[in-house]
Amino acid sequence: MKIALLGYGRMGKEIEKIAISRGHEIVIRKDVDDKIDITLADVAIDFSVPNSAFTNITDCLHNNVPVISGTTGWLDKYEDAVALCKQKNGGFIYASNYSVGVNIFFELNKQLAKMMSTLEDYNVSMEEIHHTKKLDAPSGTAITLAEGVIENTTKSAWVLGDENTENEVSIVAKRIPDVPGTHTVWYNSNVDTIEIKHTAHNRKGFALGAVIAAEWILNKKGVFTMKDVLNIS
Repeated sequence: MKIALLGYGRMGKEIEKIAISRGHEIVIRKDVDDKIDITLADVAIDFSVPNSAFTNITDCLHNNVPVISGTTGWLDKYEDAVALCKQKNGGFIYASNYSVGVNIFFELNKQLAKMMSTLEDYNVSMEEIHHTKKLDAPSGTAITLAEGVIENTTKSAWVLGDENTENEVSIVAKRIPDVPGTHTVWYNSNVDTIEIKHTAHNRKGFALGAVIAAEWILNKKGVFTMKDVLNIS
């Protein structure tokens, strides 16, 4: 499989290693302003920056190249990308996190939220910790976790910071050198605390999941998620 890497930072380089180890060829390595011919690739993997992601995705879809995007911070245009994918009969996956473990964590978070939804003595809050080079806060993963809580409880919104109201999920975002990603969800009451936590030890899990998604979407048409890739019901 010929892969275009749209974004060649630390994640792009990690994806390259794993893709090559699985027998694939990297035919494009794009930094922010590079001019490329995306049609050279069978599939594209976008881990760029927020102001480049939508352009990268639309370039792929206009040229019938399925695209996997893990860039966060551009989701105000997500529905436009979905509409274009359907219009062009293309293939598109966006995930805030491609780690297999994190996607299991997403489902665990939803199930716990359902269980806690009627227990008024507990208040939910979250914390995410990432490396200091991460551009957006809160992380896309934290937002996905918050949305999972909102879908299954009476909470109506998330807020960045440690002060929340009865209807909000607070997310504290911390930036510490060399932390790949740690996400914690707490349910606190006066008598106890329930906690679930995912800690990434390195970037390999994110990169492997992205390559698996790229392998999966080849020759498929439609808008998918990692639940489709991993067959998580």
